[in-house]
Order: sequence, then C-alpha cells, then structure tokens
Amino acid sequence: MSTSPRPFNFSAGPATLPEEVLQQAAAEMLDWRGSGMGVMEMSHRGKEFTSIAEQAEADLRTLLAIPSHFKVLFMQGGAIAENAIIPMNLSRGGVVDHVITGSWSQKSAKEARKYCTAKLAASNEADHHTTLPAHGSWQLSDDATYVHVCSNETIHGVEMHALPDLAALGSTAPLVIDCSSHIASRPIDWSRVGLAYAGAQKNIGPSGLTLVIVREDLIGHALPDTPSAFDYQVVADNGSMYNTPPTYAWYIAGLVFQWALKQREVTPQGELTGLAAIEARNIAKAQLLYDYIDGSGYYTNKVAKDCRSRMNIPFFLPDDSLNAAFLASTQGAGLLQLKGHKSVGGMRASIYNAMPLAGVQALVDHMKQFAASHG
Repeated sequence: MSTSPRPFNFSAGPATLPEEVLQQAAAEMLDWRGSGMGVMEMSHRGKEFTSIAEQAEADLRTLLAIPSHFKVLFMQGGAIAENAIIPMNLSRGGVVDHVITGSWSQKSAKEARKYCTAKLAASNEADHHTTLPAHGSWQLSDDATYVHVCSNETIHGVEMHALPDLAALGSTAPLVIDCSSHIASRPIDWSRVGLAYAGAQKNIGPSGLTLVIVREDLIGHALPDTPSAFDYQVVADNGSMYNTPPTYAWYIAGLVFQWALKQREVTPQGELTGLAAIEARNIAKAQLLYDYIDGSGYYTNKVAKDCRSRMNIPFFLPDDSLNAAFLASTQGAGLLQLKGHKSVGGMRASIYNAMPLAGVQALVDHMKQFAASHG
C-alpha cells in the first residue's frame, strides 16, 4: 500500500474517512478474518455478518451512550427518505411542528406535508439561514406528535450546539433531530430526544446506510399504508434485516465506530478519550479556521458566531470572480472539494471527524498565501 501523503478532502459528503479504516477494509477486502469471503460477498444472515452487525451496534451504543430504551435501526434511503418515513411512523396523520434553519429542514417539512399537517413553528429564513430562531420564539402546537429540527445544516453552516428542552417550552411532543452532519462529533442529550436520524456518508461511512435511533415507545404506530420495510416496528423486530441491508456500508460504519472509540486527545484538562476526544479536536479545528477567516480581512463567514457549525464552514472571497482561481489553486495544493453548495455559492470546508488538524492548518496556510497574492 502506498505511503505517500493523501490529499485533504473537504467534501460535504460522501466525505473523507479515517485512513486507518480504509487500510483495514483494503486488507480484509478478499478475505474477512479467514472466512474465505469479502464482506460484500457474505449473506447478511450468516454468522460472519451477524457478528459484524452486532459488534457495530454495540460499539455505536457505547460511543454515543445510547440508553437501552432506544432502538438502533440500520436502514437505507438516507435522510431524505427519512423525511417521509418519520411522519409515516410518528405523525399518526396528525400535526407535527417543524423548525426551519436551512435547506435540509425545509425539505423535511415539505415532505412531511404529504403524510400529516406540518406546521411551521419557527424559521430563520428572514436572516438567510445565518442565525437560529430563539427558543422562546417557537410557536409549538398543543397537539403536535413530534417537533422536527435539523441540528446541523450542512449547506448553510448553522448548528444547534445545545438541543432544545421541549418540556421547558411547554411541549410534551418528542424531539426529532436530523443530525446527519454532526452525528458522532459530539455527545447527544438523549433525555431531550425522541428520535435521531443520520445519513452515514459524513462522519460514519459510505453512502447507502442510514441510522435511526428511536425511543421504544415511539414505534408501533405507523400509518396503515406504511411499507413494511419502512415500518420501524418491523425493522426493529427483524434486527434491521427485514430486507437485505447495505452490508458493506454497515461493516465500514462498524470500523469507524471502533476507530472513534480508540481516539485520544490531550487537553489542558487532561487526556480525553472516545467521543470527548473527538469533540475537543473538532472544536480546535473549527476555531482555527473561523479565527483565521474572521481576522483575515479578506474572507468572510456570514453565520452568527453563536451558531456556527463545527462541521461545515462556508466562506466567501471578496469577489466571486476569484472563485475559479481559488479552487484551481487549492486543487493543485491537494486541498479538495472546497466549492460551496450551488444554492449558496462561495466555498465550504467540511471538517468532519476524519479530517485531521493538519488538514485545516494546510487550508489556512493556503488561504493566507492566496490572499497575499490576490489581495
């Protein structure tokens, strides 16, 4: 295997994976632990893959400290499919509340309207999705069956660093979070969450796998015409294998969970491990890039400082005519996939768990050089 340095991949997803995970997957490609089969060739009901699946769930539960009264479902279709599957399972055809914080929460609300009455509880659209609506401004329905938020907006770079306490806001509805782009980057307060879902292709593994972590009392209430493969009760009762699951993506996710549990980070407060180490590293990476952008006098980030994403950092050059030159220079420097989303423009650096601090430092150094030569 080549030992030459790999480029730093800032893609928003599918995204960079830990090199250690890729090396292990490559080593096991033709023969997983003496089984004579690669994981892609295994029956999902065989003892080999069953052991992979069980270990992956156990490691995820440990990593995220998932309580025992939550089910972990390994599904397909990504977060976009869950925009339909969730109201099929949780809405009972009634009222649900949606908080709009960017493009993905808008898509969630639009899809939910096909299955229930989706009401707008709050929105930051007037601020062009650069702030978060204050919790006190949310207009929650008395009869809502759940409240939906996207806790990190990948496109606009807005993140809820603390989840809302719906009980304190006077709601008895469970909180549903789309945490696709920050899952496993920080702890989740499960006391405030009824269901968390995430596409895997950012912090967990390749595309094709979707995680749904749902409180047990919320399943078993699907709409009558819900397809069996989308019914959380059916999926749970069959160990996420009612239909053939995305076995290879599940396997890679398991390797990522093992990698995450082994992480160590030395801080002034002492050595941190696992998710705590990952969060501390993510804070340091984001601060490095934001501090440079804010102090550069050349690049700008438009998101309010109290809700800036640690995972997805959009930034803009002083003139759009410079964008092509910037992207060509970063490509040549081994800094990949920095073009911003087409709906927003500019640039975007996605610095998920597998992005090392050295990658962010390399980006900052290059941004300094570009500003000096084009300022």
